[in-house]
Amino acid sequence: MPYLEINEDLKNRVVKFSGDIMVSRGQVHQIKNLDGYVYTEDDHIISCVLYLINGHDCEIISIESRQEGQGVGSKLIQFVIDKARKNNCNRVWLITSNDNINAIRFYQKRGFDMIRIHRNAITEARRQKPSIPMNGYEGIPIKHEVEFEYIL
Repeated sequence: MPYLEINEDLKNRVVKFSGDIMVSRGQVHQIKNLDGYVYTEDDHIISCVLYLINGHDCEIISIESRQEGQGVGSKLIQFVIDKARKNNCNRVWLITSNDNINAIRFYQKRGFDMIRIHRNAITEARRQKPSIPMNGYEGIPIKHEVEFEYIL
């Protein structure tokens, strides 16, 4: 089966795929400590979603796909929503950057609501993760976090 829940055997491969850390709302997340799911082809990770359940909230920390437009990302998000429901969460939420127009469209089409703009949050996050580029898609300056939520 190409969809797998991340286990100890997959963690190092996920770190190679996604990197060591992610910063969300000022919090540094170690990729190796997160739960998630991967989509694989020929034993290679093609897509990955990582999440963290904290109380009644489930945050999608990262979703990355090297295969777009085929429903893989939608399926991975559905796995997280199902896991959040099983863990009695009230919502699934996530952050994307202001330049990521495709992600903003993607989340809204899947039932997520845009609830906040965190002005200059990415500018601040660069202090913890200097590898965040200054400009993103189509040359748009990356400055703000856009918060979405999906009520369960």
